[in-house]
Amino acid sequence: MTRIKQLSKNLVNQIAAGEVIERPASVVKELTENSIDAGATKVSIDITNDCRDIRIADNGSGIHPDDIMLAFSKHATSKIQEDEDLFDIHTFGFRGEALASIISIAKVTCITRTADFETGTKVICENSEVKQCETGCAVGTIMEVKDLFYNLPVRLKFLKNSNTEFSYIQEIAQSIAISHPEVSVELKKYGKTVLKTTGQNNLTQTIKEVYSSDVTSHLKEVLKTDEISGLKISGFVSTPDYTRSSKKSYYMYINSRAVKCPVFQKAVDNVYRTLTASNKYPFIVLNLEIPPHDVDVNVHPTKKEVRYKNPNQIYNFIYTAVQGGLSNYVEATNIKSFSAPNENNPAPISQSLSPVVQFPRSNGEVYVDEKSDTMYVSDNVFEKMQNHYQNFGEKKDYTLQTSQQQMFETASPIEQNADKIIGQYRDTYILIETEDGLEIVDQHIAQERYNYEKLQNEKEIVSQLLFVSDVVELSASEVELVKNNIEKFEHFGYGIEFLSDTELIFRKIPQILAKVNPKEIMSDILQNIEGNLDNIEENILKTTACKASVKANTPLSIWQMQEIIKKWRTTKMPYTCPHGRPITHTISHKELAGFFQRAK
Repeated sequence: MTRIKQLSKNLVNQIAAGEVIERPASVVKELTENSIDAGATKVSIDITNDCRDIRIADNGSGIHPDDIMLAFSKHATSKIQEDEDLFDIHTFGFRGEALASIISIAKVTCITRTADFETGTKVICENSEVKQCETGCAVGTIMEVKDLFYNLPVRLKFLKNSNTEFSYIQEIAQSIAISHPEVSVELKKYGKTVLKTTGQNNLTQTIKEVYSSDVTSHLKEVLKTDEISGLKISGFVSTPDYTRSSKKSYYMYINSRAVKCPVFQKAVDNVYRTLTASNKYPFIVLNLEIPPHDVDVNVHPTKKEVRYKNPNQIYNFIYTAVQGGLSNYVEATNIKSFSAPNENNPAPISQSLSPVVQFPRSNGEVYVDEKSDTMYVSDNVFEKMQNHYQNFGEKKDYTLQTSQQQMFETASPIEQNADKIIGQYRDTYILIETEDGLEIVDQHIAQERYNYEKLQNEKEIVSQLLFVSDVVELSASEVELVKNNIEKFEHFGYGIEFLSDTELIFRKIPQILAKVNPKEIMSDILQNIEGNLDNIEENILKTTACKASVKANTPLSIWQMQEIIKKWRTTKMPYTCPHGRPITHTISHKELAGFFQRAK
């Protein structure tokens, strides 16, 4: 064995670069995040030479000329000062590894200037050697990376083709643009603009610029705050009828840092589990704000992984927030407030609770926080409240707070006015005339969604006794499955008695299945359970809801159609059935008029 010796500075940096700089997209990520840490409001990324030449320019604060040499040395950073700062991270970078790693595997030129100096500084780096000189430039920083991996032919060989590598870069640019709607991000390929955001500090607008208005039209707002634990989550999730074939559209952020977090992902997946079909995933943009001391971002050099102090709390917080967003619940913060009523003017409903509460707009409830003397009301009772207080001779002044009224309006559920039902198509679809156009509703799926949520919320399911029941024959494995889960069947209103080792009868079934053949019920339950033993209760519930619903090719009267639609409108998740099939589709007036070449 050879003697131990100290590795050269350049070799040490190259080894470190293997962890930090995996591909060209890693360079873009590190340098763009540096720009945002420097307070930039504009960042321009230009890619050439098969993604091996990268130019990133920003209008940030720049680098002080006395610090420029230090900036390219290993473990040198302006973002943490003391040991304790490692547990209170407020920036993207903090390791001080990125620049030192990049200059060891590429030829780098940096031009930078701060507002305190009339001239800037130019730095040329190659093989970890740094040379500095004075130059003229605007305030900000320009980083030019050329011939990436020129001295690492093995790494160069393992890069994908230029189009694939650029797609990784584009994903990074999109993720950063969405997490920072206040920053204008431009991405160019050989001088041609591929992505550009305006930096209006409007997340909806940024999503439109990155994707399209079609995406934003299917989004529901998520907003939840827990003041005690310092948690806040905000953003958007798509309705379950708008899905994608992969999880590439999962934009998950912790304190605006893009992460790959199993806890975060599992919470979202579990919300959509009974709302989307298998292998279909929603579009989500969610940012979780959490006190820095409750999360560890120093897990991996790429900083994509995080660890939580209390992962169960985080999971529950994200789960309930996403579920609330899809259920048309929003925080009632700063919507409308009145001063507390006086003795001669009592509130219709008086209840003491935190000012940050959740309630659906349509239920007309009034919340009074006695501690802060603030009353929270929903829009649809505002006028009644106003008239109510003005009818008294002695009344207190009230103020209106409407800063978040637009957010409240966009999150309101479907109005429960009487629907104008046109009729039935092929005895399967209910046709409804709406303000937006012609709405087509699958009668079976709509009723299935209502039945599913109704059964889900019932503490005790009403059963129907059967005096006569067909004998159901099962295989040995099916019998074992039923016997091992007999309590779960009973929980959902089923009474099962075994006549022999392979035969059973139903003594009772859920009342809503009174007209269904027991053989069909058991066959469908076993078919749904097969290969999915982890969610047996859920599959029993799904099958019960499905079998109790009106079938396709069933003629209905107008009254029956109105009942189905009325009940469906009251559901929390009126988008898909429990199996993930879409319930409704609307053909807009504009689309119909365009087909018939009408002006309107």
